Amino acid sequence: MTIRRVGICLKHDSPQAAELVRALHAWLRERDIEVGFDEQTAPWCDAAPEEPVALASNCDLLVSLGGDGTLLAVARAAGHHPVPILGVNLGTLGFLTEVNGDELFEALELLLVGKAEIVARMRLEVTVERAGREEIRFEALNEAVVDKDSLSRMIDLQVSADGQAVTTYYADGLIVATPTGSTAYSLSAGGPLILPGTDVMVLTPICPHALTQRPLVLPHTVRIDVKVLSRESEVSLTVDGQQGLALQDGDRIRIARSPHPARIVASPVRNRFEILRTKLHWGAR
Repeated sequence: MTIRRVGICLKHDSPQAAELVRALHAWLRERDIEVGFDEQTAPWCDAAPEEPVALASNCDLLVSLGGDGTLLAVARAAGHHPVPILGVNLGTLGFLTEVNGDELFEALELLLVGKAEIVARMRLEVTVERAGREEIRFEALNEAVVDKDSLSRMIDLQVSADGQAVTTYYADGLIVATPTGSTAYSLSAGGPLILPGTDVMVLTPICPHALTQRPLVLPHTVRIDVKVLSRESEVSLTVDGQQGLALQDGDRIRIARSPHPARIVASPVRNRFEILRTKLHWGAR
């Protein structure tokens, strides 16, 4: 992989990262690599800012400084551009941002010499249909969540897969997650951990009324249909915790694997199980 231009993207309101951004800029320029900046990072390097979409289309690599939410936002802004994203964790918890701030330059060095793996992470294409017509379309790297307002009654969600009835969930909501999203909201709701690269998606009910309704793992080829039967409750769709739509009774959410995966740079300094052990404190006493 030849890297000629790198775009730097930062979590909003992170002034503590100014020194790291300047150091990264200097490190890249020393290696004759051109640098692009988003609105957050440009002022610190006296540069003109670029829109995320422009960075994605004009760069060979995006460096996302922040946490998982920042990387999700960068991946969404990049759209269908197949630019790899290196997530650098500046917070306390990160499953997508596998590289810590003090490992950034080592990871970049390994990436430049071809010793870092770029993993295609499955995304979901999420379409809302209302009265038989498409209302809006999203792409999800983590998950699509259909849930009720905090003060509403439980909702009925009628689910089918490839046209075959699965079940009707009477619950607070339903999470449809990718393997990447299995470490996010789905995990908190009792869903399984799934390694990236596993071609599946997970249906995880949120506080189901029937205790027999457990998380369900389905092949990535399945097309899922969720019909909202709200019982006069306030129901919404949230995608990756950052986009959403208020739903109406009878709306259908159609979910399938997107043909446009996100390309994420895997940590070249630790493996997947080490990341899980560290993040989830496995073996801690």
